[in-house]
Amino acid sequence: MSSRLPRISDEQRRALVGRRHLLVPACRAATVEEVADAVVGLHATDAATVYLSACARLAEPSAAEVERALYEDVTLVKLLSMRRTIFAVTEGFAPFVSSSTARAIAAKERATLVKHLGQFAQGWDEARLARTEREVLAALGERGEATTGELAEAVPALRETMLMAQGKPYEAKQSVGSRLLRLLASDGHVRRCRPRGSWLSTSYPWALVPQWPDLPVREAKAEVARRWLAGYGPATVEDLKWWTGWTLGDTRKALADVGVREVELEAGPGVALPVGGDADGDEDLDGGAPGAGEPWAALLPALDPTVMGWRGRDWYLRPEDVPLLFDRAGNAGPTVWWNGRVVGGWAQRADGEVVWRLFVDVGAQAVAAVEAEAARLAGWLGAVRVTPRFRTPLERELTA
Repeated sequence: MSSRLPRISDEQRRALVGRRHLLVPACRAATVEEVADAVVGLHATDAATVYLSACARLAEPSAAEVERALYEDVTLVKLLSMRRTIFAVTEGFAPFVSSSTARAIAAKERATLVKHLGQFAQGWDEARLARTEREVLAALGERGEATTGELAEAVPALRETMLMAQGKPYEAKQSVGSRLLRLLASDGHVRRCRPRGSWLSTSYPWALVPQWPDLPVREAKAEVARRWLAGYGPATVEDLKWWTGWTLGDTRKALADVGVREVELEAGPGVALPVGGDADGDEDLDGGAPGAGEPWAALLPALDPTVMGWRGRDWYLRPEDVPLLFDRAGNAGPTVWWNGRVVGGWAQRADGEVVWRLFVDVGAQAVAAVEAEAARLAGWLGAVRVTPRFRTPLERELTA
């Protein structure tokens, strides 16, 4: 790459993460909606991640603030989208995520379910699936909200099962109801309501949702790319391709539609929003943005959007630490951050104590900041105990 291109150092990128992802104390947000937009979307495959990620970035952390957005105002919605992962995104951004990514995934999910019903269930075809979906939507329209089990009272077909991998050691039965409701959620017809129990509960009812506008796919992809670069750039084309799960061709088209500029990263060629294309990007790079230079520590949860934001991670995560912090499928566990670097991991023990381990000597100031963040986390969690859905070697070790 030409030496005349703007060069962005790893140190600059780490500083951008702290401010743009609202991890610098002076930059923390007042609402969950601000948090979700800052990181583009909150990972929601593990229900606890939404709460933990949001509260790490809120000036006044509380589970009640997250519940307000998810279940009262419904300004935060969950979509099976990028990388076939569930993300919680703001209501205004949801149509772009739906048109750019979620609808294509939903189509594949539908084809897979039709195939499985034909192979592993009795008397099912595409016509019966469509008829059952209509009955479920009608039942929800009458009831307002209902669990899958409650819906099965009105739609008995939901009680049927599929016997998967018959005769094999991992043979298992899957409920038609659970698969069908997930499909309706992927299609944007239903949403999960407040869980029956604590905010960690996996027992929840469903409700109908208004249909989002059908946006042109190319326009929607460009907006997703623009927002991602505003939060995660400068970065590589491969980073965006990995984060979205798009093809390389679609990724390049989206970046071209945004009108990105080429930059040079320490890792090689990269892209950034054009000058003036980001509210504070140029000021950030000059070090003049709010919070510039302020040291920060963070205890981020498993699957947090910051640790999972890029494919190339060497500029903020040492390769030798990956085996302790990630499971074999590539799911990140809880991480400790200091000034834009992952410097350790943390866990919550059964007695509620938040414990951590640092991989490097970061100095007394950093240790004091991590201790303060651990106390802040334990304070708003109170009596709640959180175990990540995807457990990693260090998290298991710390809680043993």
